[in-house]
Amino acid sequence: MYNNYIFDLYGTLVDINTNEEKPLIWDKLSLFYSYNNAQYENFEIKKKYNELIKKHISGANNVEHPDFPIEYIFEELYLLKNVSPTEELIKNTSHFFRILSIDKLNLYNGVVELLEVLKLNNKRIYLLTNAQKIFTSYEINLLGLTSYFDDILYSSESKVCKPNKMFYNELINKHDLNVNETIMIGNDYFCDIEPALDLGLDTLYIHSNLSPDLKNPIKSTYKILDGNFLNVKSLILK
Repeated sequence: MYNNYIFDLYGTLVDINTNEEKPLIWDKLSLFYSYNNAQYENFEIKKKYNELIKKHISGANNVEHPDFPIEYIFEELYLLKNVSPTEELIKNTSHFFRILSIDKLNLYNGVVELLEVLKLNNKRIYLLTNAQKIFTSYEINLLGLTSYFDDILYSSESKVCKPNKMFYNELINKHDLNVNETIMIGNDYFCDIEPALDLGLDTLYIHSNLSPDLKNPIKSTYKILDGNFLNVKSLILK
């Protein structure tokens, strides 16, 4: 068994489906803003939202695969209408948007059982996720996972996403992890597996329903190609 287990979240532990293109989202979001004195039409708020996203991504200086807190966008949408939102309003707006976009959110079979076994064996469990903390921290808690992790790193806080190795090294250096005692487990070969292998970590690739299509041969210490998370335990708890 390894001493340190690093997990990806969406597509690895959590099965999720979101759709931000649904017209209903922008209809309701424009109404929510208008309720809070920031008058928007649905087409206008979607256009401004996308423009602000592009502005923040392009503003990242010399960083490959940058990220930023999505709250910046929701705050700026108020400021553009001369409304100064409270932190509570920004949080509520973020959650309202996320809830409207989610069509499915649940754990894969076997996730809790595996995490329980790791905890019982005093293993260190980490989460390294390309995700917005304002959304994901609440979803992790809703799904009952928060207490299992010794630390969680969100790309929105670190301002960088996988596959950038800076994100991996932040976790490795923060906890002084011995890479020879550490395994990375994820469903995205490009983001989760290749950079981890480059850093000397063992890896477990799970080809889940949310995995991108594979274009190259799989080089991973372990692999599960049928997406069955129940098989993880037998591979990494030897």
